[in-house]
Amino acid sequence: MDALVLTQRHVGKIVELCGRDVFADLVIDRLHRALAEKSKGVAPARAGFSRCHGDTGSIEWMPYHVPGDCMTLKTVSYTPFRTTKRQYLPVISATLTRFDDETGRLTAMCDARLLTAIRTGAASAVASRLLARPESRVLGLVGAGAQAVTQAHALSRVFPLEQILVHDIEASHAASFADRVRFLDLQVRPAGLAELVATADIICTATTVGVGEGPVLSADGLQPHAHINAVGADLVGKTELPLPLLRAALVVPDHLDQARHEGECQQLSEPEIGPRLSAVCSHPERWAPYRHRTTVFDSTGHALEDHVALDVLLQLAAETGVGERMLMEHLPDDALDPYTFAH
Repeated sequence: MDALVLTQRHVGKIVELCGRDVFADLVIDRLHRALAEKSKGVAPARAGFSRCHGDTGSIEWMPYHVPGDCMTLKTVSYTPFRTTKRQYLPVISATLTRFDDETGRLTAMCDARLLTAIRTGAASAVASRLLARPESRVLGLVGAGAQAVTQAHALSRVFPLEQILVHDIEASHAASFADRVRFLDLQVRPAGLAELVATADIICTATTVGVGEGPVLSADGLQPHAHINAVGADLVGKTELPLPLLRAALVVPDHLDQARHEGECQQLSEPEIGPRLSAVCSHPERWAPYRHRTTVFDSTGHALEDHVALDVLLQLAAETGVGERMLMEHLPDDALDPYTFAH
C-alpha cells in the first residue's frame, strides 16, 4: 500500500480549493463532536527532549491511538530563540504521520505546521463557544505571532466579533497583525494591556514568554465575564496567567496530565482544577452558567486535535484529488531476506 504524502504545497492547494473558512469550520465541528462523544482513542501526555539555549525549546512527539483502526503521531519542534540558522523560520515545525493499526504500515504523512495552528485555534473556538458569552464581540490577543492569526480566525467563525485588540512586546508584530487578518474584515488595532484587559470579552494569550518570566497578563480590571484561552504554556515553569486569576476562575484543561505538567494547571492543586474540555463538551448545560463568570481554557495541545485535523485534511485531499502516493517502506521479495527488493 502506498502512503499518501501531503507536502506544504499540497496542504496550501487544499486550503486554496476548499477555502480557509470551510477548513476551519470542519476542524472546529469535528473536534467538538469527538470531544463530546468521548472518542475511544488513547492519548498519553506528550513527551520529548528539551533543547539547548537555556532549555527554551523542545522536540516532542504526540501519539493518538484508536485500537483496531489507526495511530496518528505528530513530531513537533518548538524553537522560540533566534539564531543565524533560524532567523526567518517559524517558531513551530511539525510533521504528522498515520499508521494502520492492524498492519503497522504507514498510510499517510503530511507537513503539519499549518494544521497545528488551525487545530489550536479550533480548540479555543470549541472551548470559547461553551464558556464565553455567546454575544462576545471584542477579542483581545496577547501575542501577535502566527498562532494569533488562527485564534482570531477560529473565534470569528463562532462569535459575532466586531473588534480585535492586539498586544505584543514586539511592536512590529502588533502593527502588522491587521494586514495578516485582513480577510476577516474586522476592526483591528494595537492596544495596551490595560485597555485590552478592560475591554475584551475573550482573551487569547499565545506568547513565547520564557520559563519563569510570566505572567504576561494582569487580572486587574478584567471583565467579570471574561473568558481566556491560555495557549502559550508548553514547558515546565512556563506560564502566562497570574495565580490569583486562575484561582478565581473555572479552569478547564484540554489534557489534564499534560496541563498539570506544563500548562497553567501546574500552578494549581488538584481541587482547584475544573472539568476537562471533553466533560464540558459532553454536558454543556452543566457549565453554561459559568459564561457569566471568569473562565480559563488551559490549552496545551491535545493529540486528539491533531488526529481530527488530519482526518479533515485527508477527507479534503480525497475530494480534491490533491496529494502524492509513494511507496515509503521497504518491502522485500522474501520477508526473511532484507536484501531482496520487491518489483
